[in-house]
Amino acid sequence: MMTRTHTDKSSRRLFLGTSAASIAAGLLPASSFGFQTAGNLRIGTFRFDVTPPMGHSLCGGWIKPVEVIDDPLEAIGYVLLGAGKPIVVCVVDWTGLLNNAHVQWRQSLADAAGTSIDRVTVHCVHQHNAPFACVDAEQIILKHGDLPHIVELDFFRRCLDAGSAAILQAMKQTVAVTHVATGEAKVQKVAGNRRILGADGKVASQRGSSSKNPEHHKLPEGLIDPMLKTVAFYNGQKKLVASHYYACHPMSYYGDGRVSADFCGLARKRRQRQEPDCTHLYFNGCGGNIGAGKYNDGSKEMRPVLTQRILDGIVASENGLDPQPIGSVRWETCDIQPPSDKRFDEEQIMRVINDKKQSVVSRNRPSYTVAWLRRTAARVPITLSTLHVNNVSLLHLPSECFVEYQLRAQAAAPNRFVACAAYGDGGPWYIPTAEAYPQGGYAVGVAWCDPAIDEILTSGIQTLVGSQQA
Repeated sequence: MMTRTHTDKSSRRLFLGTSAASIAAGLLPASSFGFQTAGNLRIGTFRFDVTPPMGHSLCGGWIKPVEVIDDPLEAIGYVLLGAGKPIVVCVVDWTGLLNNAHVQWRQSLADAAGTSIDRVTVHCVHQHNAPFACVDAEQIILKHGDLPHIVELDFFRRCLDAGSAAILQAMKQTVAVTHVATGEAKVQKVAGNRRILGADGKVASQRGSSSKNPEHHKLPEGLIDPMLKTVAFYNGQKKLVASHYYACHPMSYYGDGRVSADFCGLARKRRQRQEPDCTHLYFNGCGGNIGAGKYNDGSKEMRPVLTQRILDGIVASENGLDPQPIGSVRWETCDIQPPSDKRFDEEQIMRVINDKKQSVVSRNRPSYTVAWLRRTAARVPITLSTLHVNNVSLLHLPSECFVEYQLRAQAAAPNRFVACAAYGDGGPWYIPTAEAYPQGGYAVGVAWCDPAIDEILTSGIQTLVGSQQA
């Protein structure tokens, strides 16, 4: 396991050459690497098991730990060669990878691929009966001895080792990539906005991932992105990789100790069985304020129903795929330095964590807040990135972004096909819009960043996506 000092230094390298004015603004300049011909573009795919062992904490230790494995959890991805240094894209069936844990995953995959950390992006699908990995928070709670693990470090290291081995194997089995195709389809009766506003403009109720409240079912879906997007890579007419993007919390029910990839992961697995020669990936878009609670009552019977609806969206999005020759590839990054919200005081939070009279959730959860406060104090940035292929932009964003950021990204490049993967570096927890902060609600209460994150993140998105319009 890499030490925090080592990983912090790796991240801080991205600050070199940046002006003081840029740092003060919270936005660091982008870097990009161009590629104009597809003759030497190759891809290798990988997958490895990341299922937690029996008794391991789920969702940070404040729900029932692992008792049963209903279906295994996977990390899936691809290595793209021939566009400068190797590019690694990975998505994991975990609740989240935060702060130093996220850096360690990226660095480990980068080392195996022989590339730099800024050319690796790792995302989580965000199922809740799954690990919620923050090694910084784990170090905080370990000092107390009476709290459940955030993530067991031996298991975490085994996953890093498995990822390195999978990358090395993938790079031995690459195939040529010549074409790219895009498609999209509307998903029926899954997503709805979670935040229900009252007459005073404040959040009056949260619809959540499931709800038994008939009023929640009657209310309209609200602001969502109803489209499931697919981007596929081909060798000639042979489909090699299909990445699917949809913005919605992916839980039908959870908290029962039964590990599962849940309805989004199960839909991906079913599609994989239908097309075993193509590697299918599923990315959660900007679903921080989106859930299935309008249509999902949390019953066990609804999981297969929601699974089928996502699968139908995947299949429909692929029906119109029309492979086009790849003419250009570019990887571009932009570092942001969002500030912590001043309402969070580390000393005060640590008093709560130290108070053994408090509940587990009241002590474990704040350790994530402290981890973020210490990270921002150390000036470790968040890296945004995009993979531009022809007129397609795959945008990689952190944490639980509100859907507005995804819609802004698409609006910033109306002539491009923009697919958003959020739930990258989960350090900030929720990332609401500036407008949402005074509205209150759960998401704002567990958003560790200052409202200035809105302008900073939006500027980063514009830098990466909007600049492609020329």
